[in-house]
Amino acid sequence: MTIATINPATGETVKTFEPASDRDIEQVLAKAASAYRAHRRLPFAERAALMNRAADILEEEKNELGKLMTLEMGKPIAAAIAEADKCASACRYYAERAETFLADENIVVKDGRAWIAFQPIGPVLAVMPWNFPFWQVFRFAAPALMAGNVGILKHASNVPQCALAIADIFKRAGFADGVFQTLLVESSAVAALIADSRIAAVTLTGSEGAGRSVASTAGKNLKKTVIELGGSDPFIVMPSADVAAAAKTAVTARMINNGQSCIAAKRFIVHEKIYDDFMKRFVGGVAALRVGDPMDAKTQVGPLATAQIRDDLEKQVSATVTDGARVLTGGKRIDGRGFYFQPTVLSEIPAGSAAESEELFGPVASVWKVDSIDAAIERANGTSFGLGASAWTEDAEEREQFVREIEAGLVFINGMVASEPALPFGGVKSSGYGRELSEFGIREFVNIKSVKLSVPQGSERKTE
Repeated sequence: MTIATINPATGETVKTFEPASDRDIEQVLAKAASAYRAHRRLPFAERAALMNRAADILEEEKNELGKLMTLEMGKPIAAAIAEADKCASACRYYAERAETFLADENIVVKDGRAWIAFQPIGPVLAVMPWNFPFWQVFRFAAPALMAGNVGILKHASNVPQCALAIADIFKRAGFADGVFQTLLVESSAVAALIADSRIAAVTLTGSEGAGRSVASTAGKNLKKTVIELGGSDPFIVMPSADVAAAAKTAVTARMINNGQSCIAAKRFIVHEKIYDDFMKRFVGGVAALRVGDPMDAKTQVGPLATAQIRDDLEKQVSATVTDGARVLTGGKRIDGRGFYFQPTVLSEIPAGSAAESEELFGPVASVWKVDSIDAAIERANGTSFGLGASAWTEDAEEREQFVREIEAGLVFINGMVASEPALPFGGVKSSGYGRELSEFGIREFVNIKSVKLSVPQGSERKTE
């Protein structure tokens, strides 16, 4: 795949980039190894000052950075600007809390003193996706750099200018040369990077296929990994729910980022008692969405990121309809320039169809009717994915059952699934493993070192 900026709203190639040469790659790896030796010794207070400065830049330049995201992958401009703000919040979150999260923990032992130390491990390779081109990177980079590690970013090939801009932000914030670098290479170069002895660990957000490939290569080289993959998140609505609120949120939950989000609600599971009411509101809301130029602040749904993504989605929808599904609104690509697809709702989804068994990565909602909470949970868990889930109910027992029985890394009750710095983020089953964000995220890429100071037998020295 060519490394290039292709405007999804027009299909025009804006700028192309030559992949890094072998010499370039060697320089990046050498620089990372050298920078790590110094950065790991930098006091937390100094790291925090630099990270807060990165947050300042993100906030000060959010409009320009938002336009860059929209140009490269097509997200509506308001959402892109908000993404830059969210990145700043992650920087500030870890600048304030990293030292506490990684403070030594004392352990009670009989014959001396013991504690657990949390220490950095080295350069971390980040293989990142295009759909949230800043947020996905910063939610890795902020904790990694605050922990004393350094980062090498291999970003998706369709967002090279975003990748370069992120490295520039850390440089202008004052981080030393080599602490965070962007490497413009194609996916074929990743295996050799992982195998290099200077890479200590790998984090990937991407497709299931990419995750399996990276995890396999890392396993062969005994490298720690965090893998965040796709999702086919359920959105369950029960009779006791506020149906109007659930339907309104459902539209946003499915169409966020033009439907291209791992934690977007994709499978809507609605109890038969409120099905008709919910569907009238939900389908009406989807049909009313404004599709258009993502640079226009009034646009609610923009283009898909690439022509291939649009074409793949079209095939999935067409195959599902051929199998017997009903199209309640949308269902087709939008002719003309750009990679647009109509906001779509499908119902009466046949068993074994694409909409049942695959992740639909675009503005397409699939709906099922159920007659009980047990049927809803069975349907919710009837997928290989397990990232997020949203359940709407005012019944306390139902809430407990959803939390207890839904197989997912995140369960939101009466709200839309979203990532935020304070909550651990990650999935189960084919949605990956490991966690990002919160204290759990920053501890993924550290050496959890047990230390014991023994007291010689017969010594009368007191231990603390």
